[in-house]
Amino acid sequence: MKTKAMVLEQFNQPLVLREFELPALQPGEVLIRMEAAGVCGSDVHMLRGEDPRTPLPIILGHEGVGRVLEVNGEKRTVDGDMLKRGDLIIWNRGISCHKCYHCAVLQEPSLCKNRQIYGINRPSTIAPYVNGCYAQEMVLTAETDIFRVDAAVDPAILVSASCSGATVAHAFDLHRPNFGDTVLIQGPGPLGVYAVAFAKKFGAQEIIVIGGSENRLQTCRDFGATLVLNRNRMSLEERREAILEKTRGRGVDCAIEAVGQPAAVEEGIKLVRSGGAYVSIGFSQPPGECRVDFFKEVVSKNLKIQGVWVSATRHTWQAMRLVLERPEQFGQMITHRFALTEANEALQVMAQRDALKAVLVP
Repeated sequence: MKTKAMVLEQFNQPLVLREFELPALQPGEVLIRMEAAGVCGSDVHMLRGEDPRTPLPIILGHEGVGRVLEVNGEKRTVDGDMLKRGDLIIWNRGISCHKCYHCAVLQEPSLCKNRQIYGINRPSTIAPYVNGCYAQEMVLTAETDIFRVDAAVDPAILVSASCSGATVAHAFDLHRPNFGDTVLIQGPGPLGVYAVAFAKKFGAQEIIVIGGSENRLQTCRDFGATLVLNRNRMSLEERREAILEKTRGRGVDCAIEAVGQPAAVEEGIKLVRSGGAYVSIGFSQPPGECRVDFFKEVVSKNLKIQGVWVSATRHTWQAMRLVLERPEQFGQMITHRFALTEANEALQVMAQRDALKAVLVP
């Protein structure tokens, strides 16, 4: 069987449409037809060669929802359901080895050094070749954790659950705000929107968002943000004063960095109260060093700092359930839809921040 996919062959060059011969399925492997593929901000960084994990050539796309075409033997979902032809599915984008120290001893599969990720570190030169979601069809290996979803669900609204949503779920797994807390979220992109949704679900009383796009900030309002601050219209000091006024001069209980820029860290860490927490989820590639007065902003405040690296299967499940609770609302995140052959245009609108979420519909 042959299929087509958009391939990154050279950094900073347009993706190229290529045809692939799909090999025979190995036991437990699943052939799917892609129904929707998310175009992530991380894909833009990979296109530019900014992610050290990216091999060439590669089919980008680590966010996907597909329909089962064929299964070799028996394959069950995480919930124990037997997969069959026609099932609509979503999957954990990462495959951990389950044998290394981080997997077996620490029970932290997201830190697995042998972790393979569709569309990120699996080149198109290794079987089954179509190893990313920017494709018509795709093969999921036997080790992939899969979830079946209702066939009536719009696949486009679910794609981001496997990346942005799962990463934010991981963040709230590592540090969950207390009921009634004030939470600051830096960045109103997909990560930030999910952070608003999770903060609201876990009982935050005040949810403050800092960002530079009025449209994105309005989306955050729709998801439950109680105060939004436009960084293009307010100075650093004005934002600080607004947050201190909102928190009786103490600062927020928890700040979530969802931008991936050192300047955001330097601002946000100063806005957290003594004894609070600063959670960083926005860095998917190395952007440079952050300058922090560690004594003043961390030690003397008993500040908790939590980094968050990718996610595990449980987090994909949590994000998926959150989306399915509010499908119409999460549908607001999908601002652009493209055909598979328009993947370069989709990457462009994400790079220019014209889109909150772009999706390929092969």
